[in-house]
Amino acid sequence: MESRIGYRNAKSVIFKGIVVFFAFIITVPLIIVLLYIVKQGITQVNWHFLTHVPAPVGETGGGIANALLGSFIMVSIAAVMAIPVGMMAGIYLSENPGTKLAYYSGLCVDILQGVPSIVVGIVVYFWLVKPLGTFSALSGSVALGIMMLPIVIRSTEQTLKMLPDSLKEAALSLGVPYHRVILKVIIPCGFAGILSGITLSVARVIGETAPLLFTAFGNPYLSVAVKKPMESLPHLIFTYATSPYDDWHNLAWGASFILLLFVLTLNIATKVITRKWKVQL
Repeated sequence: MESRIGYRNAKSVIFKGIVVFFAFIITVPLIIVLLYIVKQGITQVNWHFLTHVPAPVGETGGGIANALLGSFIMVSIAAVMAIPVGMMAGIYLSENPGTKLAYYSGLCVDILQGVPSIVVGIVVYFWLVKPLGTFSALSGSVALGIMMLPIVIRSTEQTLKMLPDSLKEAALSLGVPYHRVILKVIIPCGFAGILSGITLSVARVIGETAPLLFTAFGNPYLSVAVKKPMESLPHLIFTYATSPYDDWHNLAWGASFILLLFVLTLNIATKVITRKWKVQL
């Protein structure tokens, strides 16, 4: 009997060791990528790099201020467009799970989440760029907003579904109107979970290059005109990394490091918010 128990314990330890080993293996590529980008990019980052526009070809120096400002503007506009629509759609899906409209809407959300980003860029190109006759930050924001929608919708829906029905029932029993129950009770209770989805959606689109190639296109100058072409960090990295100039390669590594910091910070914030919200529940 003791030998059988020892044999089973040995198998359990071996299996656990295999699982831990492969769990470590899947982190190795991430660690290699992170270390290489940090090694190549951190030496390029300084105050001048963050506050100046790129230098002309043949001149040393320059920075990524235009790309930082452009990414901030386009992601902000995309968030303003996508977050309210996504939250309202998520509320509807969570409140009406059995209706045909909810079923087909959820199906469309899942399909939209699987659409390649370059396809979204092409669609917005024919929707906005061609009719307007110019590339613009506005068209880039629309493309990023479309990509944010599925994440915001699903995070809102799943968060509100996790809330106990007693919250809504208690508010309704007191005679509170339905819309005030949603706005004053349901959304505040699930706000941390919704916020984590919003943060994750921003992290998802801030590094997208393909849709911006067809929409915002890029701009070597500092610009805040949303109806004109505008630079972004992903597009700058793509342009400079594929150039034949070593100085531009260095700028691309520095911009990659900054973009990596943004994405890591947003993902870590999402994990922290989600964990605290689960503890509160």
